[in-house]
Amino acid sequence: MFDGDLEARYRARSLWLDGVPGPLTPRSALAASAECDVAIVGAGFTGLWTAYYLARRSPELRITVVEREIAGYGPSGRNGGWVSAGMAGAPRVYGRTHSHDAVVRAERETQAAVDEIGEAAAREGIDCGYRKAGFIIVSTSPPQERRQLAGERSARAIGDGPQDWQLLGPDQAAEHVRVAGCRLAGYSPHGARIDPARLARGLADACERRGVVIHERTPALEVAPGRLRCPGGDLRAATVLQATESYTTQLPGESRRYLPLYSLMIATEPLPTEVWDELGWRDGLLVGDRHHLFFYAQRTADGRIAIGGRGAPYRLRDPISEANERSGAVKERLERALRRHFPAAANASITHHWGGPLAVPRDWSMGIDYDRRTGLGWAGGYSGHGVASANIAGRTLADLVLERDSDLVSLPWVGHRSRSWEPEPLRFLASRAMVRVLESADRREDATGRTARRTAVLSPVMPPH
Repeated sequence: MFDGDLEARYRARSLWLDGVPGPLTPRSALAASAECDVAIVGAGFTGLWTAYYLARRSPELRITVVEREIAGYGPSGRNGGWVSAGMAGAPRVYGRTHSHDAVVRAERETQAAVDEIGEAAAREGIDCGYRKAGFIIVSTSPPQERRQLAGERSARAIGDGPQDWQLLGPDQAAEHVRVAGCRLAGYSPHGARIDPARLARGLADACERRGVVIHERTPALEVAPGRLRCPGGDLRAATVLQATESYTTQLPGESRRYLPLYSLMIATEPLPTEVWDELGWRDGLLVGDRHHLFFYAQRTADGRIAIGGRGAPYRLRDPISEANERSGAVKERLERALRRHFPAAANASITHHWGGPLAVPRDWSMGIDYDRRTGLGWAGGYSGHGVASANIAGRTLADLVLERDSDLVSLPWVGHRSRSWEPEPLRFLASRAMVRVLESADRREDATGRTARRTAVLSPVMPPH
């Protein structure tokens, strides 16, 4: 019998999981040793998209997914609901081993993923509030304007034309959304809003309709060639794929693979029509800014503002823990951003506050790999760009396993592996320094209108440009 306390725990993880219709009853756990053709660890977006595309392209495959909690429990059910273009990585990093053309194709693939996710949701009847209206990034100070212009130059360098990215003045930006203090903005049509938990849960159902077996409440204690060791028995498979993102750091020998950082969010109560009219916020439009500790926000399908940002403290002893999913300081910062940039919603009640861990590789660049010799594969390290990147990873892993010579398998993140992070406490010190320096830089820039040069001290641990 399903424990009501467990249901409450799952729903407390995010606004999105709280709003999933029907009970969050776990699927049956793996109770005895079994065999399949492909075993996948993790029922988040990466694992579920991989299973989905494998099942679509090769229906005869026996595919089994094991998940420690329930499908969509992790960051896939807690993120900002941004399906947006943009690489999970630095073009300069990928350019060290691949041609400029490959980097341009990678950027194009992130744009295509926005439409692919919408088409898959429509094809499978997944009601996840998908609405494509693009995304806008606003600048509210001279230093942010300079970063906006640098971002525009970077977009042009990787092949984005005016149809992909354009700069907008304050009046033009206000035609999409009225953000108080906007001086300059960048707009891309390659963005869509979703309810991520409904997408993840619906994707799990779609996988099962195609014959995929999903075992929940089934942690993988050991990942090895040809075998997953689980509490109820071994799952044996010729192909074993690891889709554990930040939770990878909890597996034996993998603690330094990523820096697990938390991104936190708040959500308002549903807002009345007159507030939306005053904000002029187009339904489906994603909104962010150019602070160092930037915010990202969406207008939800039920009329709330859901807004998130970085800056949660990294904890040395237990970096991934439910205790880390809320921070009073970050909540206050997000509330200030809400009131400052969207004053029409300043008096709205905050109904939800939550967070989830994201995986940051040492070079901030994602990787996908599959070794045909051992049958082991993995994908991850999305650095907060996981919704679109996980879809790309799922399609790519499926093609690698099925030995399909597609364009996906030659993109620059295939075979990319970042070096390990430094051991503790160096990783802890670096993460704490990032938050302190970036937060103080934002305060100085907001107060003076001058660029804070102190961020240069973070260059050894921040993404290369």
